[in-house]
Amino acid sequence: MNIDCLPFDRTGYFTDFICDYIAQKEEVKPFYNRFPNLENFEDQLKEKATHFPDAHREVLYSVLQEQYKGFEVSEETNIHLKKLKEPITFTVVTGHQLNLFTGPLYFLYKIISTINLTVELKKAYPKYNYVPVYWMATEDHDFEEINYFNFKGKKIQWNPEDDRSGAVGHFDTDGLKEVFEIFASQLGTTIQAQELKDLFEEAYLEHRSLADATRFLANELFGNQGLVVVDGDSRELKKLLVPYAKKDILEHVAHKVVEETISKIEEASFGYTIQVNPREINYFYLKDGLRGRLIKQEGSFFVLDTEISFSREELIEELEKHPERFSPNVIARPLYQEVILPNLCYIGGGGEIAYWLELKSMFETMQVPFPILLLRNSALVITEKQGGKLKKMNLSVADLFMKQSSFINKKIREISNIDIDFGPQKRHLEEQFETLYDLAEKTDKSFLGAVKAQEVKQKKGLDNLEKRLLKAQKRKLEDQVLRMTEIQNELFPNQSLQERNLNFSELYLEMGDKLIPMLGDALKPLSHEFAIIKV
Repeated sequence: MNIDCLPFDRTGYFTDFICDYIAQKEEVKPFYNRFPNLENFEDQLKEKATHFPDAHREVLYSVLQEQYKGFEVSEETNIHLKKLKEPITFTVVTGHQLNLFTGPLYFLYKIISTINLTVELKKAYPKYNYVPVYWMATEDHDFEEINYFNFKGKKIQWNPEDDRSGAVGHFDTDGLKEVFEIFASQLGTTIQAQELKDLFEEAYLEHRSLADATRFLANELFGNQGLVVVDGDSRELKKLLVPYAKKDILEHVAHKVVEETISKIEEASFGYTIQVNPREINYFYLKDGLRGRLIKQEGSFFVLDTEISFSREELIEELEKHPERFSPNVIARPLYQEVILPNLCYIGGGGEIAYWLELKSMFETMQVPFPILLLRNSALVITEKQGGKLKKMNLSVADLFMKQSSFINKKIREISNIDIDFGPQKRHLEEQFETLYDLAEKTDKSFLGAVKAQEVKQKKGLDNLEKRLLKAQKRKLEDQVLRMTEIQNELFPNQSLQERNLNFSELYLEMGDKLIPMLGDALKPLSHEFAIIKV
């Protein structure tokens, strides 16, 4: 295995907001507490230790014991579950949707980043314990985002006969036998193919709910590394959230302070993208297959698009008696996570980190420690066969990150036996026009406009000639263009990052059970760079 790295801002796939966060630019510093450097975890440990009640640990342990009933728990995970009761134990968390068969490859990268960071923290601060946690997004309701995965350029999709609504974690697994048969028919007959068939079948055909299937899958892939899977859809855990939910629902605290932060982000930047916007109430009502948004109108509370309504007093009573019926949205969920977990760090993708950066002031207002935010590892995995193709064509991996048209144009210029770069001619033209500008300035300034127009016209003519010559060379070198395009499409499917398209099963077919250990060795969570892994 050979590992190279590329700065995130040189990949072209990460926003300015995230690149500036990684670079620790001054304009981003007000929106986070501590940057994810190893030395900053010492103060994070002290802060969380003094703000996380032992009573919350007891509740968390009890709920997890219940959630793991009926599952075969690895010795490593069982040890971590017991350690969560100890005041010297802290968590590192990542979260993800319940994507079918893990969805995109970065599901693995998130969890491996989380596990690897706990290992690094144990080496740096050995008197504490660290537990890697995968938070299942069981209360999400966007089924279309999770009901498929890509395999060898095709979408393997789950289309249940009945309409699905409400929290996805509650969905039964009916209809997945047909999905399994389609997937199995394309896997082949190797040992690795059979292992994938067994994994899919045991996860989805032997468990009744999508939440249970996903817990089993994560446990099979990462249980031997002590991963703990948490489902926030729990009455006992949500009891701990009630005081904070009241502030959001009744006083609109989150809406006010997050809106203020968004204004500051917009003032601090030249076009940072705002990832999410807070609502006046950041909770859904969850009951009997319904997950409807809570709204307030004329002093009363309603569940949008239903007949359900509450007075203020009725809502408080419902929240206290049935906290499990209140589901935090994207703004409130991070707070919920930090209330119920002794957490130090949240690991997420660029979009996730961007919306967490909107939330620091809300955490301060709610008097909950704001976690360290770490951009998950990203990687491009290049197989031996693909590496051979790149070497044969003399292609730089960094060039592959370019947009396809720019990539092809650059390579055509490099391999052509004629000079297609008209840059020198343009510079010579500019020098000539400088003389004309000087002449017009000294004689008749009204000619400056005419000189400028002529310069633009002649530069445009050179651009057109350059494009025509480049097009002609592409035709002449059609075979090379085709091969370069094919390898880029192979490594960047749909002209996007491999990790956002490929399912882990494609790499597993080649590497088998060596895949996850290989990624574990390659991914360094605090490197803050994009990994290029040649295997």
